[in-house]
Formats: sequence, C-alpha cells, structure tokens
Amino acid sequence: MVSTQSIGTPMGNRSPNQQLLPLTAKINSRDRLEIGGCEVTALVEQFGSPLYILDEETLQTTCGQYRDAFKRYYAGESQVLYASKAWSCLAVCAIAAQEGLGIDVVSAGELLTAQLAGVNPDKIYFHGNNKSCEELQGAVEVGCITVADNWRDLETLAKLAASETPARVMVRFTPGIECHTHDYIKTGQLDSKFGFDPNELDEVFTFIRQQTTLSCIGIHAHIGSQIFELQPHYDLADVIVKAFAKATHYGLAPTEINIGGGLGIRYTEADDPPSIEAWASTACTAVAAACKKHKLPLPKLLCEPGRSLVGTACVTAYTVGSQKVIPGVRTYLAVDGGMSDNPRPITYQSVYRVLAAGKMSAPLTETVTIAGKHCESGDVLIKDATLPKCETGDILAVPATGAYNYSMASNYNRVPKPAAVLVRNGEANIIIQRETDQDLLRHDRLPERLRTQE
Repeated sequence: MVSTQSIGTPMGNRSPNQQLLPLTAKINSRDRLEIGGCEVTALVEQFGSPLYILDEETLQTTCGQYRDAFKRYYAGESQVLYASKAWSCLAVCAIAAQEGLGIDVVSAGELLTAQLAGVNPDKIYFHGNNKSCEELQGAVEVGCITVADNWRDLETLAKLAASETPARVMVRFTPGIECHTHDYIKTGQLDSKFGFDPNELDEVFTFIRQQTTLSCIGIHAHIGSQIFELQPHYDLADVIVKAFAKATHYGLAPTEINIGGGLGIRYTEADDPPSIEAWASTACTAVAAACKKHKLPLPKLLCEPGRSLVGTACVTAYTVGSQKVIPGVRTYLAVDGGMSDNPRPITYQSVYRVLAAGKMSAPLTETVTIAGKHCESGDVLIKDATLPKCETGDILAVPATGAYNYSMASNYNRVPKPAAVLVRNGEANIIIQRETDQDLLRHDRLPERLRTQE
C-alpha cells in the first residue's frame, strides 16, 4: 500500500518550533490543506502564487510560550525580543509587540519598521557589525538601545550622543563557544565578524567609563542559529556573567544580560529541536546559577529568538508549471518561484518538506525534484521529494518558510517578490502586496543618450 501525505498532528503542548506546519493546519472535507481556516488552493486563486501564508495563531502562541517561559523560570526581570531580521514587516513586528515582545533590529530600515509597527524605543535593540554614522545617529535620535559591536560603534556614539542624555549601549563580545550548525550562521566562535574579542573587554570597559556620553546598560553574546543542542546555551551563561561582573569592576553599572537566540525549528521529520520550554529553562537556570556563583544579583535577562518565533508560522504556496523526465535519473517538477523567494536551499543547502495542497490523501507515487523557475542550475528547492502524481496547475505547499525567506528574497531574473497574507479564523488579509513590473522599474533611470531615436 502506498502511503498518503501526512501533515502530522499538533504534539500535545509541545512548541510550534517542533511542528512541521502551523498549529492550525488541517485537511478539510475537500481533501485540501487549510491554514488558519483558509484553504491554501483558494488563497492562491484569490492572491496568486508564489504566496507566503502566515498563520497568526501560531506566531502569537510562539511569542507567548517564550514570554511565559522566561517569567516562569527566571526569578528576575526578563524581556523577550523578536530578532526581526528573520522577517521584518509591519504586521509581524506589530504582532510581536502586542504579545509584549521587544524588537531586535540590524538596519535603519528594520528600525523604521519597528517604529511604525508601534514598538516602544525602550524595547528596540539595534545590532550590526557595520552600522553607518547615519544609522547610529538615527538610533540616538530614536532613543533605542545600541548593541556596540566594535570600536567604531563606541567611538561614533560617544561623539553623537549628549552628556545629558547618554547613548545606552550593550557591549557585544564573542564568547568562544562553538555549536553544530552551518558555518554561515555560527556567531559564537572567536573567529567571527561579530562582537569584541574577549581580550579587549578591559580596554572597552575603560573607554566607556571615561565617556560622559555613553551608558553601558548590559552585555550581549550570541552563539549561532538553528541549534539543536542545549549545552552550548548553558555554557554561554557562565561566560557572559563573567563579562558582566568584569564591567562592574570597572565602575560601570550594567543591569542587563542578553543571551541571544539560536533555537532551531523542524524543517523535516528528521529534525528534532528542543522545545521553547526546555531552551528557556536551560538558559534561565544557567544564568541564575552563574550569578549565584559570582555573587551577583540577578540582572534583567533578555533573549532574541527569530527563526523559532516565525519560521513554523508560514507556508509558501507554489503553482506547478513544466516537468522534465530524465529516464532512470530524475524527474524535475518546476514551480513559479524558487531562489528569489527562498534562497536558503542554494545558500545553506537547507532541506524542506513539500505537500500537494489540493490532493492531501492521494497516494505518494512519485519521487521528484522541485525546481525553481530561475536561470540557475542550482535553483532547486527540494531534491527527491515524495508526492502524489502532480500536473501543471497543481498547488504545492512548502512548510516552515517564515524565517529568512521573505527577508532574504530578491528580484533575481527581474522576478517580482511574492505577496504575503495573514490568516486567522477563515479570514485572509494582505500584509505584503505582490510586486509589479512597475515596481521592478521604479528606480531605473535611462540616460537620454541611450534612448532609442525614432
């Protein structure tokens, strides 16, 4: 007997990051995939494809699990921040803010998005290893917290800020902790472009102490992304608390520790990430133990999840186009998107699952490679995917596309970026308009001498 597609079922009270699909996913009476009470094939009919489909309930649930777990496991004050680089848009930032989260931004554009989404500047933290003078000036004017990544950050902020309103900074350093993840998304090892070398901290703290325009409010470190191990997060606590203690020895008065994020999500059945509960419990327990060891009162504890907040909440829908059968080798099934709306497979060799959204109980009889439409041999979304027999016009759904898909999308081959809809209780609202051909040409300029003469 040939198996049929399975979307799985929500696993008790386990985290959304441990699911393959949004929490509201189900197969309806028409044998079609539903997200947020909306039929995926119907959404494509209404809004076109490719289409990002974001489930509001899943995103809210994930925010709540992080927020509540830190309150439960940490006796001191805590604040969860959404690392908006995962998907920075007004709707996502507004939902996170409504759930009590702050926002981590890494550019003037992300800062503006957080502001317009209604986020309090006291809950906005500005990261980045090469902030421009204009971006630092903007951070000072907005009044958000700047995470100082290097000497240029500190020296520029010291000149831009005023003594009566010192710039609030967190000092980021590399903790020297490595974990098992892709090299491109490791950030905790000493050989990283992010953060001060730990051997520089004495000099850094001395410099800040001498500046009347700088106020060191805390210490930051981050070890990477898509991590399934808990031990590195436990190890980080002692390293970062030691740096916090060192800052106090230099006469500074930091009050916050930011342990970053990095918890992974489930992209395929083979992935088995820890739950948000387990991650939060480990982090909170470790920080409390380190503070006790170093005889420090509990500081305010911050974390910055991104992927594990928004990744599982989104599904991308595609329409099947052409097919190419190479006998005895491979069958290519091409869709109307690819590396321009999801660059992770070609960039990180990331692996995804795929479903035929309009025939959920059909037997899985085909092994195909899902190819993108772009003029690039490497534009392959999924190799050796198992699907029912699919024809031109069928709708495919790829789960776990909320993180680093829209945010890393491009116009490669001058393909317009997809639309995104927010779904809840059978209602779908556009949160990102589909780009048009006019959008692609909006910033082009043609010199007069190149214009065709009639």
